Amino acid sequence: MRSSHSLDRLETAFDDDRLVADAGLLLPATLAAHLGLKRLVESHLNLGDAPGRANVGDKVLTLVMSALAGGDCIDDAGTLRAGKTAGVLGFALKAPSTLGTFLRSFRWGHARQLDAVSRQLLARAWGAGAGPGAEPLTIDLDSTICETYGLAKEGALHHGYTGVRGYHPLLAVAAGTGDVLMARLREGRANTARGAAHFLTETIGRVRYAGAGGPLTMRADSGFYAHEVVAVCAKLGVRFSITIRQQRSVRRLIEAIPEDAWTPIPYWIDGGADVAETTYTPFANQKDAKSFRLIVRRVRPTPGSQLALFALYDYHAFITDRDGETLELEADHRRHAEIENAIRDLKYGVGLNHLPSGRFAANAAWLAVQVIAHNLARWTARIGLGEGIVTTKTLRRRLFGLSGRLTRSARRVTLHLPARWPWAIGFAAALARLRAIPILA
Repeated sequence: MRSSHSLDRLETAFDDDRLVADAGLLLPATLAAHLGLKRLVESHLNLGDAPGRANVGDKVLTLVMSALAGGDCIDDAGTLRAGKTAGVLGFALKAPSTLGTFLRSFRWGHARQLDAVSRQLLARAWGAGAGPGAEPLTIDLDSTICETYGLAKEGALHHGYTGVRGYHPLLAVAAGTGDVLMARLREGRANTARGAAHFLTETIGRVRYAGAGGPLTMRADSGFYAHEVVAVCAKLGVRFSITIRQQRSVRRLIEAIPEDAWTPIPYWIDGGADVAETTYTPFANQKDAKSFRLIVRRVRPTPGSQLALFALYDYHAFITDRDGETLELEADHRRHAEIENAIRDLKYGVGLNHLPSGRFAANAAWLAVQVIAHNLARWTARIGLGEGIVTTKTLRRRLFGLSGRLTRSARRVTLHLPARWPWAIGFAAALARLRAIPILA
C-alpha cells in the first residue's frame, strides 16, 4: 500500500503578526463597544487598593471575549494575545497572570458591582431592540450545581443535596430568548430556596428597569415552593406557576379528583397522560393564606418500568394564580424546562462549568463575566442576525471562530476573511446592524 508524504513535507512557522485566530469576535466586540460595556465596568467596579484595581474595563472584556472564543479557564485568555487579534477587539488585552490577580482582588461587594453592570447592560441591550417592550414576559427561576473537585474552594467544601461537591448558583432566565436576567453564586450546600425571595424581588426590579412594560409571569419547580416566593409575586403583581411538593394532603386531594374531570393530552403512549384541575390552599398556617388553582398532570408509567409495578399513575402538580384554559396553562408550565438549555449554554457554551479560583468572591465574579458573555452572544444573534435562540457553540463555529488577516493600505485597515464562507452574508449583515446601534457612553 502506497502512502502520501505530502503532509510530512508541509513546513510550519508561527511568524505572521497579521493573522487573527478568532476574527469573528468582531461582532460581539462591536456590540459591547456600542453598548458601552467598558465604560460601565469602569464606572461601577471599584476594587479600592487591591492589586488588580487598574484597567478593570479591559480585564473584564478580555475575560468575556475569551469565554466567547471557547476559553473555560483563565489561561485560555492568552490565545487572544496571539497575532493581531487585538486589532478586531478594540481594547487592551490582558495577560492571564494579570487576570488571575484581578479576580483574586474581588470581595463579595465587588461581585455585586458587576451585577450592577449586568443590570445596566441588560437595559441598554433591550433598549437597542433585544427586549420584550410591552409584550408579556415570563421569568424562569432555577438553580444548578457547578461541580468542583478537591477541597481548596471556598463555599464548595461540602457535598450539596445532590451528593455532589460544588457551587449552587441561582439563575433567572427570560423564557423564549434565553437571556440570563440575573445570577447569584451560593455555596454548594445551600438549600434551593435560600435567598430566592430576595433574588426574585431584585430580578423583577431589574427587568422593569430594563424596559419590560408588559405583564410578568414567574415559573419555577418545587425547589422554590415557598411562602416567601409566592408573597413576593403577590406584592409585585407578578403571576406565577410553581410546582408543588406532594405531601400526603396534596396526594389525597389529587386522588379524590373524579375520573370524568381528567382530560387526555397528546402523549407518546395513547391515553398515557391526562390533565385535571382543583383548588388548594398552600401554606395554610400563614395569616395571608389563600386558595389557588391546582393543575395536575397524571402520566402512566412506562410499560415495563419499575414504577409501573407500584403505581398506576405518576402525578405532576403546580399551583398558579394565572387566568386561562387548564390545558394551555399546563403546557406552558412544562415549558419551564427550557431553562435547562440556557444553563447548558452557560456551562458548555461559555465557561461556567469551570469555576477557576479557590476564592468564593473570585468565582462570583467569574459567574458574572460568563453571564455577560452569554448575553452578548444571545443579543448578537437576535439584533445582528435577526434570529431567535442560537447557541454560543453554533455562533462560535459559524461566526466567532473565523480566521482572518489584518492588512493596512492607503490608511485603511481591512480584515480579510475566508472566501466562500457559508455564513458570510449573515456575518456582513450582522456587522452592519450592530454598527447601526447608537454608541452609548
